[in-house]
Amino acid sequence: MNISPSIPGRDLALRGPGVAARRPYRKFLLAFSLVEVLAAVALIGIITFLALPNIVRIKTDSEISLAISRAEALNLAMASYVQAHGQASATASWTAAADDDARYALLAPYLAYAPSTFAAYMPGGYRVTLPTSLVPLSKVSLATDPGGTSIAY
Repeated sequence: MNISPSIPGRDLALRGPGVAARRPYRKFLLAFSLVEVLAAVALIGIITFLALPNIVRIKTDSEISLAISRAEALNLAMASYVQAHGQASATASWTAAADDDARYALLAPYLAYAPSTFAAYMPGGYRVTLPTSLVPLSKVSLATDPGGTSIAY
């Protein structure tokens, strides 16, 4: 077996004419063209356009879930308040409270998350009305703020 040393230019001659002339421009073939970049940006835009309504719906659903869970926390706090103070004492102090802010102040020690004001407790766009009496013990009413439509939970 005869192994001959490589001759410069021999490989280029075997590949055909014009290969040696195109070789210096090979570094430009490693980048993306403008059309490829624009196509990628257009695809990302289309995917974003299709996903945006789902993202908005998920945000709305999570706000409703937060409002419902906060209303349920108020219900549990009312039950805990009655158990801790006894029905007669709790009912007397509850009816003596003038408004929802005063009633919220009675329930705040029984809530895990209790900001200083009742308005800050509920997420924006939702409102809760505490019952005026603890006898019989009833759930708080939950409604949307602008329209006032009641939310059953």
